[in-house]
Amino acid sequence: MKSFLIGLQFLTRISISKQTVWTEENFGRSVKFFPAVGAVVGIFSALAVGGFSSLTHGYFPIFTGALAFFLTAILTGGIHFDGLSDTCDGLFSGREKEKILEIMKDSRSGSFGVLSLISISALSIAAIIELAARSFWLTCAAIYSAPIIGRLMMVFVIGFFPYARESGTGKAFAKYTTKKTFALAFVETVLLLTPIFFFDVKAGVFALISIFPAWIFARHFGKFATKKIGGVTGDIYGAVELICEMIVLTTFIFAI
Repeated sequence: MKSFLIGLQFLTRISISKQTVWTEENFGRSVKFFPAVGAVVGIFSALAVGGFSSLTHGYFPIFTGALAFFLTAILTGGIHFDGLSDTCDGLFSGREKEKILEIMKDSRSGSFGVLSLISISALSIAAIIELAARSFWLTCAAIYSAPIIGRLMMVFVIGFFPYARESGTGKAFAKYTTKKTFALAFVETVLLLTPIFFFDVKAGVFALISIFPAWIFARHFGKFATKKIGGVTGDIYGAVELICEMIVLTTFIFAI
């Protein structure tokens, strides 16, 4: 339970029980609970968006899309957006490994970072708008599923690719994460997605289907990063999570 609460506090702005003493092991072992942390974010977002959509009878899909996206950003404190921006600035800079890692540590955003944030925001909001305009249950299911599967893919890249830096926040994650951790997180994800079937069978099916395209991206992006800098970093974990969320939302459109 302590590891889950640490993961929740680190990945979101939600603090059920304030954790002030973190050992490296507690921090590292929180990885297996990442999908559950995503479920907490997904529940809050889906309830808020579902409530708004019900009250307005679905007449404001554009506002619904913006609400869902920005609510998720607020709940997480934008931690993954920072990772996406830094990752794109570094990996697409055309520099050598050491310079790429230096760029990724720079708090300033370059052109690739800004472009990535604009693109991910636009694509994610557009996907939710498309869903909100056509299906209430698919919209809620997509918003709930996306942060769960996105964090499952974080576990995947942490467990299957080496850590590129000699030290850093993500080092503890990498140290205590194995392929078995991913297997446990995968089972956890499937269990968390199962309740969707009680509301809409099609939505449940697409929630499970969307794991596959997200995994394809995570696998290839992990290989790309490893070729560039010899592994992955905390920023890349965040980038993978955010892009995979967008992939899940986009996959649900094909259910319409």
